[in-house]
Amino acid sequence: MNLVNRINAFAKLGEVLRNPDSVYFKSLASEITSLKELINSSQFVNPWFTPDNVDYALKSIGHFLKVHLLEKWVNHYEAKNFEHCKPKTVAVVMAGNIPLVGFHDYLSVLISGHKLLAKLSSSDHQLLPLLNQILEKVEPCFSERVTFADGKLDHFDAIIATGSNNTSRYFEYYFEKYPHIIRKNRNAAAVLTGSESDDDLHLLGDDIFRYFGLGCRSVSKLYVPKNYKFDRFYEAIQDYVDVINHSKYKNNYDYYKAIYLVNKTPHLDNGFLMLKEDVQLSSPVSVLFYEEYNTINELKSILKNRSNELQCIVAAGKPNYIHNSILPGRTQHPRLSDYADDVDTLKFLAGLK
Repeated sequence: MNLVNRINAFAKLGEVLRNPDSVYFKSLASEITSLKELINSSQFVNPWFTPDNVDYALKSIGHFLKVHLLEKWVNHYEAKNFEHCKPKTVAVVMAGNIPLVGFHDYLSVLISGHKLLAKLSSSDHQLLPLLNQILEKVEPCFSERVTFADGKLDHFDAIIATGSNNTSRYFEYYFEKYPHIIRKNRNAAAVLTGSESDDDLHLLGDDIFRYFGLGCRSVSKLYVPKNYKFDRFYEAIQDYVDVINHSKYKNNYDYYKAIYLVNKTPHLDNGFLMLKEDVQLSSPVSVLFYEEYNTINELKSILKNRSNELQCIVAAGKPNYIHNSILPGRTQHPRLSDYADDVDTLKFLAGLK
């Protein structure tokens, strides 16, 4: 199975995810039925995995699993590094904060020609195995390339692990003798200047509320100019009010509201999202931190000093005054080359000998 075969197989998986009801996928009818059932039932295993968010994650993956996008991605590397007489076994410890958050690592290991030993999170242990079933049916050769570990990881050559800042220290110690990528906590931030349109602010709402703000690309912090008025921001995100009807989100909202009121902590509140001034980047579910800046140059300095804590930065309008920023509404649509923690996963995998 060469690189072309692997690309074509993943592209077929992408077609299934984009259009599962196509008559061309009759041979996958059983798996597609199971996938549709899992979209609705995942919430009973993990209440954060609502049908809307699971479906969104699947469609997002389907969007980048296209032949031309996969080819463009791998063409940045020497093709010979993706063909192996003796492929390595790469262990991947996956997070479970949002649906299929580990899919990019799954894709990267397999597209690079190596074998995958996956350790799934208990919060997200059903979706990827089902996608893998579809992939193996499309290209049976993958059945010898993928193993899902039930217990302790063993017999692997390299490892990719994603966890919290605390668990990353454990990972660094435990896996130090292996070639590795160890990821820590990161968050997304958005920069406002006051010149954003209502549409910009509304789209920013998706960056904040998609997956209930639990993703590393979810905006948890706003940088705003001195004395910024939040009225237009609150008006623009009003369409996201239904988030408060989710029981776990509301529990968080009620908890932090009570804490802030009892402690007389200054904050703003529109009934489903609280804004609190705080220098921290990672805010609790239902709370968005903000920090004021005086000048753009001061802000650039702040962002540069915190670059190793930021997964991405949202900024609207032109010129693009914040380096490598993305437009509102795009945080959960990363490109294949948008690597977590800015560590080039494919380069790492291509270098395994």
